[in-house]
Amino acid sequence: MKWWIAFWNILVKDMRSYYLKPPNISWGLIFPLAWTGMFFIKSGSGLEGVLSMLPGVVVVSILFGTTSMLSVTVTFEKKGKSFDRLLLAPISLELLMLAKTSGAILFGAANAFIPIILAAFLTDLSQAVWSAAVPAIFLLAVTSTFLGLFIAVSVSEVFEAQTFSNFFRFPMVFLCGLFFPIERLPVFLRPLSYVLPPTYGADILQGAFGAGNALPMPIDFVLLIVFSTGLFLLSLRNIRRRWII
Repeated sequence: MKWWIAFWNILVKDMRSYYLKPPNISWGLIFPLAWTGMFFIKSGSGLEGVLSMLPGVVVVSILFGTTSMLSVTVTFEKKGKSFDRLLLAPISLELLMLAKTSGAILFGAANAFIPIILAAFLTDLSQAVWSAAVPAIFLLAVTSTFLGLFIAVSVSEVFEAQTFSNFFRFPMVFLCGLFFPIERLPVFLRPLSYVLPPTYGADILQGAFGAGNALPMPIDFVLLIVFSTGLFLLSLRNIRRRWII
């Protein structure tokens, strides 16, 4: 079997079974809309505040979109034994998991552009550095998806995956500099911010949308790649130890 045929068929099957279902599409649309509206109203800063909030809303849309979907779908398939049948396919485990995660990556990236499209109607995005923003969105989607994969392969039940996801996601919203600078956090919390992947994605997007970035963008990109690679390898290790007997 050619690897690309297996990859494509697994991706298409997941898109049809999970990501393209009407409830998931509507959820993917409503969630970014709700976050955008909530922070826009909360800020009370008028249209000039849209650009400063946009990086944070984009990161939240990616983070919740990818981890919510993948942590449930993979855990559900493992529980229903359909994942065991996929393991019998004549392809490597690495290729199988890349195919299983590609749908969530696309879903998360699509979620990211909903608040961007909304912001385009409210403020001027002509000065945005898209050559940095688009790769950052993709890398954030990859890293968040692999975080969801790591969560999914670390638990046995769907409800455990959701609970474990929230253990990571909600602290990230407040610790990663999404809506207020990390410098405003208590000193003892700042080191924790720099061990969380969304910190670096948010930093790139803040620089790309004109708010200014704290770290050089090449460092942010490298660290996102390191986080995504590490999470993927840890997930494969857990699958081999816990799921393959």
